Amino acid sequence: MSEGKHLGKGSQQPALPDDGKLRLYSMRFCPYAHRAHLVLAAKKVPFHAIYVNLTEKPEWLTNVSPLGKVPALEIVTVAKKPTLIESLVICEYLDEKYPENPLYPKDPLKKALDKILIERFAAVTTAMYKIFIGGPEKNPGALSDVSTGLDIYEKELAERGTPFFNGDKPGMLDYMIWPWCERSDIIPFLVGDRYKLDEKRFAKLINWKKAMLEDEPVQSFLVQTADHLKYLLSRRDGYPDYDMLS
Repeated sequence: MSEGKHLGKGSQQPALPDDGKLRLYSMRFCPYAHRAHLVLAAKKVPFHAIYVNLTEKPEWLTNVSPLGKVPALEIVTVAKKPTLIESLVICEYLDEKYPENPLYPKDPLKKALDKILIERFAAVTTAMYKIFIGGPEKNPGALSDVSTGLDIYEKELAERGTPFFNGDKPGMLDYMIWPWCERSDIIPFLVGDRYKLDEKRFAKLINWKKAMLEDEPVQSFLVQTADHLKYLLSRRDGYPDYDMLS
């Protein structure tokens, strides 16, 4: 996997070897790009990662990502080298293209229900971003909205009776919601003792999170809470430090 600093305005599009590997245009702190990294790691698919400065976007980015977004997955082994955008589209493509370790359930109904749960997690992410960017003072109710949204997933784990939503190992639903669960640990640093996951109310989710932290794909792209917080504060100040991990 190609590593390096986030490329911005005035940079040249990187010249990568013609080795047939997928090319993932990413940003190290983007939770949507994080999804793609998790699935690629779970599938053990080799790829090149090209990191992009999303504040000062390189002029060539729209050549591979028409909307100037990440993640964008360039498939170099196909004529015209098409690029996929949107994290859920990319991850479903990877699951179908590399079926050896299926992440979605094979049963169509179960797969559809998991996709609905992925979509419903947007209520949690929306509330979290209100806290991250504006703070609870400007967004009263956001803290309770996070907990209310998580109730759905606590109940789901209890009903499934398994350590992960996918059973004995993580699957697509687990990986698609993980990036925000990883970042949730910065909330107490922002709001103090006003937020803490109730150990009784969220016993299943707390154990799930501990188990996810032991997962190899999760570990492969893990960012420590202190670094997530440092990046967030730099973003709040208007100067996101994309390369702080370099």
